[in-house]
Amino acid sequence: MANSSKISRRNFMQQSALWAAAFAGAGSVLPGQAFAAREKELNILCWEGYNSAQVLDPFRTSKGATVKAESLTNDPTMINRLRAGETNVWDLINVNNPWARKVMHPEKLIKPLDRGRFEPFFGSMMPEFKAPYKWAMDEAGAELLGMAQRFGPYSYVVNTDKISRAAAEDQGWNLWNDPANAGKYGILESDDWNVFNICLIAGFDPFKVHSDDEVAKFTETAKRVFKGAKVVGDIATMNQSLIAGEIDFHMTGGTYSASPARADGHPEIRGITPKSGPMAGGKGGVAWIEITSTVNNPELSPLAADFLEYVQAPDIAHTVAFAEGTFNPVAQMGNPDCFKLFTAEQLDAIQWDSLAEEMGRCAEYDIVPDYDKLLDIMSAAKREASAG
Repeated sequence: MANSSKISRRNFMQQSALWAAAFAGAGSVLPGQAFAAREKELNILCWEGYNSAQVLDPFRTSKGATVKAESLTNDPTMINRLRAGETNVWDLINVNNPWARKVMHPEKLIKPLDRGRFEPFFGSMMPEFKAPYKWAMDEAGAELLGMAQRFGPYSYVVNTDKISRAAAEDQGWNLWNDPANAGKYGILESDDWNVFNICLIAGFDPFKVHSDDEVAKFTETAKRVFKGAKVVGDIATMNQSLIAGEIDFHMTGGTYSASPARADGHPEIRGITPKSGPMAGGKGGVAWIEITSTVNNPELSPLAADFLEYVQAPDIAHTVAFAEGTFNPVAQMGNPDCFKLFTAEQLDAIQWDSLAEEMGRCAEYDIVPDYDKLLDIMSAAKREASAG
């Protein structure tokens, strides 16, 4: 859910053309034949985890189906694929919480779900996901747009052998404002989240239109933060650098990024949510919640709804939580039959001990109105730092 993929416009257009050509070829099949083929075919565009063989193989076997899943790590890129015509390709899309309600449904990129079939599943989820769950519904509260599953706090990560949890939570985003910390931290390649966090380091709420003074402050902060970074890279690089003592902390990070290291026996690597910050209610952290929706595909596979039901089962929800890659809490842990499948070691890996407390300190992932402007500024700061 969290580090941005880099895809050039040329590669994106080439890939989209290939998908379109493949679909055009399929269009020469008679309508009845095409429908029959779709009954045994499912295509999923998702964050890592749902593309795991651990999750997909039992479904493939039970349905005798061909299931293809492509994993990306950036919500806007996935949504742009649908905008580019790939609603004809995908049956399910799995992205962070605001996009279904605020973008994909208004743009008619997704189809509502059958409330009678799917709303009852929310009853066995954790209490904060009980129906009608805001991010799963349209703005009018009439249509069910998707199903919630994985979630978690996502701010920054420390090596608690170097910085205690208490000190990190108390100091919050000022860790990056302390000149003594230059050269002691890393930055995960995660464009949207890093935009959020540079706003927070600069002292203002990311999820609003920003004044000229705030944009100037963002620019200064982005330059300073990237200049002071010792390491810029992916999750594996960050965790390795933390474990080796090359850095003391990094942004962006949390349960999602720290969990592989913790599962490998490094409990000193811990996601941190600051105790306070500049967002509404004094919140200083940001949390993500994934919503999986059915694409507005004119020949939507009937397996799309079946798959959404399949991943609600306690054993499959547990598999989703601990699919290869990163490990995360899931909304279905509110069901005792699901929760009992988690071992003490797995609960420790996902920081279950502090999950409720940390989620309570978080604003929920949202859309930054002037994101493109801030992203351009941040990208220029990153280039300047790497060149210098």
